[in-house]
Amino acid sequence: MEMSISDRLEPGEVFKYFEEICAIPHGSGNTEAIRQYLCRFASDHELDHVTDGVGNVIIYKPATQGREESPTVILQGHMDMVAVCTPDSGIDMTTHKLELQADGDYLSARDTSLGGDDGIAVAMTLAILASDDLSHPAIEALFTMDEETGMDGARELDVTLLHGRRLINIDSEEEGYIYVGCAGGARVYLDLPIEREQVDITKRSGINQMTDQINITQNGRIYQIEVSGCTGGHSGSEIDKGRANANILAGRILYGLLHADMTNDTNNARARDSVQDLRFISLRGGHVDNAIPVSAVLTIAATEIPSGFERIAKEIADEFKTTDPEMNVSVRELTGEEADGQPKPATARSTVRLADLFMSLPNGVQAMSADIAGLVETSLNLGVVQTFDGHVTLQFSVRSSVESAKRSLIDKLTALAALSGAAVEVNGSYPGWQYRPDSPLRDHMVRIYREMRDAEPVIKAIHAGLECGFFASAIEGLDCVSIGPEMHDVHTTKEHLSISSTARTWEYLLRVLETPFPAGS
Repeated sequence: MEMSISDRLEPGEVFKYFEEICAIPHGSGNTEAIRQYLCRFASDHELDHVTDGVGNVIIYKPATQGREESPTVILQGHMDMVAVCTPDSGIDMTTHKLELQADGDYLSARDTSLGGDDGIAVAMTLAILASDDLSHPAIEALFTMDEETGMDGARELDVTLLHGRRLINIDSEEEGYIYVGCAGGARVYLDLPIEREQVDITKRSGINQMTDQINITQNGRIYQIEVSGCTGGHSGSEIDKGRANANILAGRILYGLLHADMTNDTNNARARDSVQDLRFISLRGGHVDNAIPVSAVLTIAATEIPSGFERIAKEIADEFKTTDPEMNVSVRELTGEEADGQPKPATARSTVRLADLFMSLPNGVQAMSADIAGLVETSLNLGVVQTFDGHVTLQFSVRSSVESAKRSLIDKLTALAALSGAAVEVNGSYPGWQYRPDSPLRDHMVRIYREMRDAEPVIKAIHAGLECGFFASAIEGLDCVSIGPEMHDVHTTKEHLSISSTARTWEYLLRVLETPFPAGS
């Protein structure tokens, strides 16, 4: 009989459950089988359990003898994983059993993601619930569903089913780090109507003469301006690096080309009458709102390459030469079918209104935390721009660890939209997890870490969303932290989990539970 991979790994009790979990397909949106598995586990171990209205599972384990007066601890992880496979594998992730493979210190899955995020949290928690010889306070084990696709389980959790006020989330990927805060966020959509016409752009005219009654011909040329090669990155973890946002730069180029002939006196109202005779056709850039866009394409109609293009392109390249050394700004004329397939240009007023909106938009870091050095408190990222026949949509990811600051930034976008005539939609909002200066749980875990490692853990908050934000906002007085073992390349087929780090994190978690809190904490 072939030996199970968990029989060769330590801690065996953890990897036993991890292997069982990996035998159950549990990608986001496909969590019913693992939910049933958790409920069977609870019944088999004679533990009370409940499933709430959205599918979250809570398993209750009483305190061991002598620990009845200790504060209840909530252990939390999510039951879903990002289920991806290599393109040529032919694997159906809705039915496929993960094939685990160990290579040195790392565990991975053949041709698929591993689901260590967050299967290892589920496995550790089940091993604790199954233990007969561990000293611990009362435990409420919370397993949330569909974290990876919007934290839906945490968002809809029935918090009346929880009685503990100290929560350990096991969903981090850096050993030795204790996470104590995260950003809240929302998606904000701006939808700006644009009017189009086939416009005569062979004559120069000031903005005051740019009306819908100008002559209509087909004499204009079509130019495509591309911003490419930007460094990009995650709009949470890399937003503080000062990297170029290709969408913002494309809008800035449009504005700069319109006003390339303006005098240096920007307060001179007459200077705005000298905008160039060019018209907006389209702008597209980015794929998702939580990634800094690396490229964007601006298409315009003009009689010739607008004056000032070379100067503007050089200015931008010089400005971002350190953060985005591979960035390139180029222009080419479209001809033939490429040109014929373009929509009609926007009117002059629509062109100017769009350019003005882009130059007014905030983007990037808006405020740094006053509590944690180096932490971004509030930011936004214009991740996606799309152009349709009658409107342009702009999609932002807004983040802040301070809820009022998040609302204020959304209000700012709403006000700018009102000034430009754009509609606004806000969705996918999730709360932040604000740093607590007074945290008995954090202090307890720091003491235990020092005793075990003779070293200081890193206390950290992240500028991204965690389920703890929902828990902290919904449960009054909740004290929570997030920890986890070392993992790399999560959400990809290269995902791998450190076996030795899992063992150390397991020993640390057991010691945290075994050690009573100091009196009065």
